Parts: sequence; C-alpha cells; structure tokens
Amino acid sequence: MKTNPVRSAVTEGRVQIGTWINMVRNPAILPLLKAAGMDFARVDIEHASPSIETVADMALLARALDFPIVVRPPAANREWITRLLDAGVWNLHCPQVDTAEQAAEIVAASRYAPMGSRGMTGPSGGTDFESGGTPKERLAFANEQVFVTVMLESGGAFDHLEEIAAMPGIDALTLGPTDLAQDLGVYGTPEMGPALDERRDMIIDAAKRHGKTVAMMVNSVEEARRWRDAGVTLIGYTSEVQVLQDGYRQVVKGIRE
Repeated sequence: MKTNPVRSAVTEGRVQIGTWINMVRNPAILPLLKAAGMDFARVDIEHASPSIETVADMALLARALDFPIVVRPPAANREWITRLLDAGVWNLHCPQVDTAEQAAEIVAASRYAPMGSRGMTGPSGGTDFESGGTPKERLAFANEQVFVTVMLESGGAFDHLEEIAAMPGIDALTLGPTDLAQDLGVYGTPEMGPALDERRDMIIDAAKRHGKTVAMMVNSVEEARRWRDAGVTLIGYTSEVQVLQDGYRQVVKGIRE
C-alpha cells in the first residue's frame, strides 16, 4: 500500500500548499495543480456537488500521481468517512466539530481496532488493491496513513478546544472562518477579522501544546506568509473558482481599459 504524502510532509515539518476544488469535476485538475507547484487539493462536497463517483476517480488518480486530495464531506459521520476512506481518500477535513464526543466518533470511524472501529472491507482503492503482509500489519499501516483535520466552526467549539486537540487520532485543527464569524455575530463587520485572528491564535497555541498540525485557509500571499510564519503547516489558498474569476476579471478589466 502507498503512503500518504500529507502525513509524510507534516511529520517532517514541511509546509504544504493547496487549494479548494469547488467546481471542477474533471480529475485532470489534479495534474494541472501539481504542475503549478501545489502539494495537495482539497475537494469540497459539503458546499459543492461532486458525486462520490467523481471523488473516487480523483482519489485513484491522486494516489497514482502522488498528489493527495483532502475531502470535506457533507457531515463527519461514519457513513461518509467509511465511503471516502474505502474509495482511496486518505485525508479528511471534517466540518462542524463542536465537542470532544464528535471528535471521538470521527476517530472511531476512521481507524481500525484497537484505535477505533472502522468498518472492514476487502481490496479497494483505500488499500491500492494490495493484500500483502498480515491482516494486523495492513490495518496498522492503514491507521497510520489516515490524516484527520477537524474544523471548529462555532464559538461553543472553542470551549472544547483543549479536549479536541489532545485527542489521539485528531491530526490537525482549523476553523471555518465564515461559519464561525456568523455564529459569533461578527460576519461582515469590522470586528470579523480580529475575532477570527484571536481564534486562529488559540488553535495554533493548542496545537503546539498537543503536538498537532494546523491548517488554515488564506486569500492572499500575505496571509499565507503570516500564518506560515506563525507555525501553520497546511495552507489552503482560496479556491479554483476564485482564482479563475479573479484572473478573468483582471484580464477583462485590462482589455476594456
């Protein structure tokens, strides 16, 4: 079975740069992003519409390219976690995690015994259709490759930040900026930036205390450098939708002038 490049990179402390995929369904987006120098792609199926078949196709190609995808499911529950892992997705970006109990359920669904109770299956995209080694060795290796990021998206989630950060099997922490801002009552106001930065700092501090990785979405190179220098390892630069729209908008403006 192949190893997960995301896990290898963060273990070595190497900053990884990726982007959201919200609209493009063609798996060819993956070699394109790799050729552009990116390290991973984050596929959204919470707020976007790709099917599980599309994600499975992308996961298969991602493993062949050694260019990993991270997937945000509609819900971080056993049903979605099982399907994504068995399809060949290593990296889960779990939304709306508010309590330690939710985090524990995610760990249980994503890891085989004795760490969890992930559902058993035969050869699949999640095992690269390999069956070498003993069953115990295969399960232990699979557990090591899975990488779970949890998203704190409500003010109440930060009441449980320490418990979530301390939990074995939770590998990385992040926040959902707009949902969190909405919950805090600061969305679209001058207070939004400072309120989110305060929570970002809380996440970074908790991750350092518990030896976890931090992921952060950014919308500019300046933001990326700022959070990289603060210790963020997984940097998600906006989305393919925003890059396309901004690029064409700038070109059209230039031509019309």
